[in-house]
Amino acid sequence: MSINLFDLTGKIALVTGGVHGLGMAMAKGLGNAGATLVINNNTSDTLEKALEEYKAADLHAHGYVFDVTDDKAVEEAIAKIEAEVGPIDILVNNAGIIKRTPIVEMETKDFELVVKVDLVGPFIVSKYVAKSMIKRGGGKIINICSMMSELGRDSVSAYAAAKGGLKMLTRSMATEWAKYNIQTNGIGPGYFATSQTAPIRVDGHPFNEFIINRTPAARWGNPEDLQGAAIFLSSKASDFVNGHVVYVDGGILATIGKPSNEN
Repeated sequence: MSINLFDLTGKIALVTGGVHGLGMAMAKGLGNAGATLVINNNTSDTLEKALEEYKAADLHAHGYVFDVTDDKAVEEAIAKIEAEVGPIDILVNNAGIIKRTPIVEMETKDFELVVKVDLVGPFIVSKYVAKSMIKRGGGKIINICSMMSELGRDSVSAYAAAKGGLKMLTRSMATEWAKYNIQTNGIGPGYFATSQTAPIRVDGHPFNEFIINRTPAARWGNPEDLQGAAIFLSSKASDFVNGHVVYVDGGILATIGKPSNEN
């Protein structure tokens, strides 16, 4: 009997911050692969709008409001989700923020906030989800990392520090939880065409030209380009893949410069 390694039918996937952009794109991919979706956000108005968008895409998503940095709130929310929807088989730690400020101008409290949301948040949510996964004998955790998990860049010191830490946290989770049949991996998106990047994705804009010229694929990523990696790392196909970060970046990290067209 043939088995569809990528079928997520019957699985429940929690995607934190899956209310727009790349998080929503990945969630839609998981939903279209058969998973039951649970979407989190820290505000109800944005969450309600997102749930309407999932509905318009013929996907039913359950919504829960909680702050991923609030230990007690997370513990209570995970227990509520598992009681009302069912056991969480897939966790995508997608919620995150960024503050673009030079180091010498950045307030310490702002640095700490980025690290709290982007690094401590995934630790807290994973801790409570993993406790149930361990008891049940398996699960999938996906941490949304970044190219800043590997590279520094001007004005994003807090974000890079958090995402670099998230890469190592991913490896530590894999090390501790692999024996319980939990696979913990990361996805590192490159530069993607979203509403946030729309203002700079125009011909003649210096950053647009930089991305096109820097990326071997010679284009921005489409949000749907992340869905394959998300489905793979959520499915049976990745049962022996653990502690890795899959960079979906059009080849940027593979080279110091775009390959020449010259022979």
